[in-house]
Amino acid sequence: MRSNKLLLLLGVILLLASCKKEDEPAIVVIDTTPYILNTYDLPLPQIAEDNKLTKTGVALGRRLFYDKLLSLDQSLNCASCHQQQFAFSDTSRFSIGVEGMPGGRQSMAVVNMAWNNNEFFWDGRAHLLRDQVVKPIQDPLELNLAMATLLERLQNHPEYPNFFMAAFGSSTITEELLGLALEQFCNSIVSGDSKYDQFLAGTASLTESEERGRTLFFAEFNPGFPDISGADCAHCHAGKNFENDQYMNNALDADSDMEDLGRALVTENSSDNGKFKVPTLRNVALTAPYMHDGRFQTLEEVVQHYNSDMVMSSTIDPALIYPLNNGGLQLSDQDVQDIIAFLNTLSDETLVTNPEYASPF
Repeated sequence: MRSNKLLLLLGVILLLASCKKEDEPAIVVIDTTPYILNTYDLPLPQIAEDNKLTKTGVALGRRLFYDKLLSLDQSLNCASCHQQQFAFSDTSRFSIGVEGMPGGRQSMAVVNMAWNNNEFFWDGRAHLLRDQVVKPIQDPLELNLAMATLLERLQNHPEYPNFFMAAFGSSTITEELLGLALEQFCNSIVSGDSKYDQFLAGTASLTESEERGRTLFFAEFNPGFPDISGADCAHCHAGKNFENDQYMNNALDADSDMEDLGRALVTENSSDNGKFKVPTLRNVALTAPYMHDGRFQTLEEVVQHYNSDMVMSSTIDPALIYPLNNGGLQLSDQDVQDIIAFLNTLSDETLVTNPEYASPF
């Protein structure tokens, strides 16, 4: 319902702009009505003071997110690689851009971005979300559109100047305002209504397998006491958002096999070799393939990696050295299936069906 109201609001803005005599300038109402973010039971996020969410800002960002005008040949949009039905991720290992070439890394899910406070992208090369959202537009492997060309398209569009005026008080469209609008929409995408959230609220029950998987997920690895030893997943995937906003080497490759140095490409510090952003596990069952390079197709492969297939390197996260030196996590086949059963409880049906996040076109 709120989705329809936002579209109606933009329609009213256009109507007001069109109801004028030919020799009179368009009158557009600047609307800074706050957009009320549904944070469910997540802690309150730190939204930038200079870009608080407004109804018009979020609606504009949503329109831009789905507009193919943002790609060179107008065949793709942001949603091409961040699809709502897959929790705003991509099922392709490497997304294909407008030139038919694959990207270099798997598309990250655009969910709960408002809780991300430590750079953006797998390697953290964008400081703020507003910086991140404009880079794929200009990337030759993605939308491949020069910013100057895009701004000209938007400025000459019959509707966008009025939309920007309503949202930001300026009909002159700039890269900065474009980034702010997309940032607002991305920050509005919240996942917090999974079965696990309902379990914590006392409105749903976990199956025996899901409950056992939950215990294994949060319990620390302790080979000396196998009956209580767990998978220690929460060391990296912690808190209500199941991530820690850090960059870590999760034992995928030996030093000599690292084809992608990750964070080190940004910091130019070899101590960051092979480190990548720890992603949220919310909706993880919907976001295959996995890892920065999409090398794993299934959750079974992911759990087995930590169970028995980790590889030593000079920058491996210290928490992984202990289980690696003790023959892995020593999980049974049933343990693996139970952990996966728990991970499935993190899927949020509300997120993937919410009309507020769907295309307005």
